Amino acid sequence: MSWVQIWVHLVFSTKNRTPYLQTEVRRKMCRHIIENCKEKNIYLQSINGWTDHLHCLVSLGKEQSIAQVAQLIKGESSYWLNHEKMTAEKFQWQNDYWAVSVSEKDRIRIENYIKKQEAHHGKQSFIEEIKIFEKHYGFQLMKDGSDSSSSSSSVSVG
Repeated sequence: MSWVQIWVHLVFSTKNRTPYLQTEVRRKMCRHIIENCKEKNIYLQSINGWTDHLHCLVSLGKEQSIAQVAQLIKGESSYWLNHEKMTAEKFQWQNDYWAVSVSEKDRIRIENYIKKQEAHHGKQSFIEEIKIFEKHYGFQLMKDGSDSSSSSSSVSVG
């Protein structure tokens, strides 16, 4: 029997960072994602966010990749939110996501950080948070220059 424990802090934002996830919508979305993760055998330890993004702490299974887990969470939750007609416009997640591994030693600290998103973003915007992540983890956000209207980006580790 295989035993795998790979903690990943996964963050994804709404398309164009539109603030669709107001308090009640965000709470319903999180509850739905928790249930969907159980059905899809995704071990979701913690989830929370702000009006324009969500943070998840997941432990990858032996046959799961970050891309698969992100797609399952984002794709199904977007479909569900639109089906439930909880937003005036069509809801979409940004194509990209941010993911970083989390050591067992730091897991509790990250869980607490995720739980306190409302208080955290009362003091700091998502853009400010991204800049701190970039500095802390040595990431550099690079815009895709192939199309000036493109919102695609990638991250390189410096």
